[in-house]
Amino acid sequence: MRAAAILLILLALAATVRPAAAARVPQSDRSRAAMARVTPGLKMDLLARGLTLGSPVHLRIFKEEKELEIWMKQGDAFVLFRTYAVCSFGRGGLGPKQKEGDGMAPEGFFVVTPGQFNPFSRFHLSFDVGYPNRYGLGFGRTGGDIMVHGACASIGCFAMTDDGIEEIWTLCSTALNAGQPFFRLHIYPFRMTPANLGKHRRSEWAEFWRNLEEGYDWFENHGHRPPDVRVENRRYTFH
Repeated sequence: MRAAAILLILLALAATVRPAAAARVPQSDRSRAAMARVTPGLKMDLLARGLTLGSPVHLRIFKEEKELEIWMKQGDAFVLFRTYAVCSFGRGGLGPKQKEGDGMAPEGFFVVTPGQFNPFSRFHLSFDVGYPNRYGLGFGRTGGDIMVHGACASIGCFAMTDDGIEEIWTLCSTALNAGQPFFRLHIYPFRMTPANLGKHRRSEWAEFWRNLEEGYDWFENHGHRPPDVRVENRRYTFH
């Protein structure tokens, strides 16, 4: 009887345990007003493409072209929804960020979680790209607080217009709040075409960029599905 009673107590306790709530993107009066402003237009544009606000997202940035792409999940793949102009990525040129204060913006493969969003940013709205990632830490890279933000001014972040960041914030935060645990952000020096790689073949970063090209090609050749990116022997690998 004692064993049966203990079992009943344990079952009752288990029934009262609730799973931890998924992390949500922090909000402010500013971010809520921005989302209210852009959501109706976004919903109409998404509907026209057969997409839904809250679907998983994937982002790519191309420094030389100054473009940020938002891809959204449709079925088993992702489709390009919108491309935004990047106002600036700082005073540095092409190549990865290596240390605090070098004026460079990072390149590589990053993930963004709800906790990386800042609705109180002095640059309107922002989220941290996740630099330095595991790859960067393996090379001893320093610095931090590298954002995608508004205000169209930068010393090493990816600055968008305020109108652009409001849409980007809304698409990404809604996806995360709908259950996507994180989204992948791929940052390239340029579109990884044979012509562009050939043009930059003498760069000190040519080998690093060929590694980035592997991830770029994986996405392009696997139905526009972002790869699982790992770091092995100080290189990115894709699965």
